[in-house]
Amino acid sequence: MTTPTVGMLYPGYSAEDDYPAFAARVRDAGIPIDLPLIHTRMDIDAHEVGPLLDIGNADYLADGARELVALGAQSVMWACTSGSFVFGWKGAADQVEQLSQACERPASSTSFAFVDACRALNIERVAVAASYPQDIAERFVAFLRAADIEVVGMGSHGIITAAEVGTLGRDQVEQVVTGADLSAHVQAVLVPDTAMHTLAWLDDLERAAGRTVLTANQVTTWKGLDLLGHTPLIPHAGRLFARQS
Repeated sequence: MTTPTVGMLYPGYSAEDDYPAFAARVRDAGIPIDLPLIHTRMDIDAHEVGPLLDIGNADYLADGARELVALGAQSVMWACTSGSFVFGWKGAADQVEQLSQACERPASSTSFAFVDACRALNIERVAVAASYPQDIAERFVAFLRAADIEVVGMGSHGIITAAEVGTLGRDQVEQVVTGADLSAHVQAVLVPDTAMHTLAWLDDLERAAGRTVLTANQVTTWKGLDLLGHTPLIPHAGRLFARQS
């Protein structure tokens, strides 16, 4: 049986080690997956519109995608939330289409993965716990609202660089999550930054929030597997992986 292989395009260096560590843990549980990763070009590490538009450049992604195909990727994910939603809904859709054409594989991005994960779980009302500055976080909120997802609360933490986000430990990430709107009508907390380590702490984060928590690295992995037609049940990976499709 062929191992499901999701190729990850990851800008720069911050929390990319989340993916191989998660794949190793899942394989140890007897569930074969592979998550090869290629670093894409990042000239400026900044959660600002200009640099984010630059890292989402179609040529940069196409080059990395072709490398992932050589590594056996069966689907390809642009593992970057801000470098996709910053283009707006149509621009992000064009980005994914160009990526899929370049690698001749099904493809998506973290921004669309959040939308698809919410739909899979019938989640309509969310709070956003963003590490980004306010103006960038508001662009993610606009992206979600374009998908008819109601954002009832949004917290931004003003962190400029992905490198700094990647240094946050479990307690700090938990504080980001629990600092969001946790009122009763919020069905899930969305944590939109692939620069943030989360995959080892998903159960802890949901326990602290008292509800579903969807993180960038989690939904990216889930969507990549979903593109292959099957998302396995994975223990200790949050509610999203507690259902099989």
